[in-house]
Amino acid sequence: MTFVSHQYIERGTTAVVTEPLYHDAVVQTLYSTVREKTPFLFNLLLSRQFSSFLGFVNYDFPLHSLGMTPSEVLTRLGICKKDIHGPVEALSSYRKIFERQIRYWAVRPMEKHSRTVVSPADARALFGAFNELSSLFIKEKFFSYGELIGRDKPEWSKAFRGGDYAIFRLTPDKYHYNHAPVSGRVADVYEINGMFHSCNPGAVVQAVTPLSKNRRVVTIIDTDVENGTGVGLVAIVEIVALMIGRIQQCYSDIRYDHPVPVAQGLFIRAGQPKSLFRPGSSTTVLIFQKNRCQFSEDLLKNRNRQDVSSRFTGYFNHPLVETELHLRETIGGTI
Repeated sequence: MTFVSHQYIERGTTAVVTEPLYHDAVVQTLYSTVREKTPFLFNLLLSRQFSSFLGFVNYDFPLHSLGMTPSEVLTRLGICKKDIHGPVEALSSYRKIFERQIRYWAVRPMEKHSRTVVSPADARALFGAFNELSSLFIKEKFFSYGELIGRDKPEWSKAFRGGDYAIFRLTPDKYHYNHAPVSGRVADVYEINGMFHSCNPGAVVQAVTPLSKNRRVVTIIDTDVENGTGVGLVAIVEIVALMIGRIQQCYSDIRYDHPVPVAQGLFIRAGQPKSLFRPGSSTTVLIFQKNRCQFSEDLLKNRNRQDVSSRFTGYFNHPLVETELHLRETIGGTI
């Protein structure tokens, strides 16, 4: 089986980077041969029980039992030890490394402007609009809009119709806290049950609307309040994936201190920790109301680059390229 390489653009350097996709051959086999020939087995492998089992096998054995130290694993994964908040030696399993905290206040600086929207994660991101004719086919493959928000939440489906979206794909080596992309008050928060599809680019393009079929937490933020960002309603859709057990809601107003559950009425500040993915790869989707948020020009230009080998481009037959972003980096702002 031949696999096309997948590349993305580093925002800071504009360099084109080839991504080493984790367990790529296994994922491609699962979404082609297994899915086509044994659909019952395919669905079983995407179940919560099997995903939790995979998470245990891959993340819960002590590193010393595998003959490795935390420092060695961090080096192998390309994780900067100076970013870590707390002693490196305490990261004694892959799970603890995955759920690590970082000194984001020092190593992920944020623009001091109340009207900017920031990246919720260290991730590779795509940007689009629901009212763009060129994007309609794209977003209907990544997710079904109404299904993503929740079929039983017509008020939110109506509020975001014709708006804009951004998809943030977190790979297993990334820091896996989600931070608030905007400041505002929580208008609603709810969980939608679902499967545990992989976020591997090959899996995303082979499965139909996988992001709206996975288990997810939806948080609606009203930013048109005092001290808010002022970009209208914003939906934060946190989506589990293969080996992700759950999403822990744990907002902290100062560093990681005194975390509280995200609940209706809570005011959250842009750039602060909001939630934690429990191990694996995962995805966060932001949805904005029509004509309320303008994405940064360089991110939209990167999406259309024709000199980058992206699996999304190959599947959709026109340029569709991700940009790698740092947590709390500006991605847009008020129009």
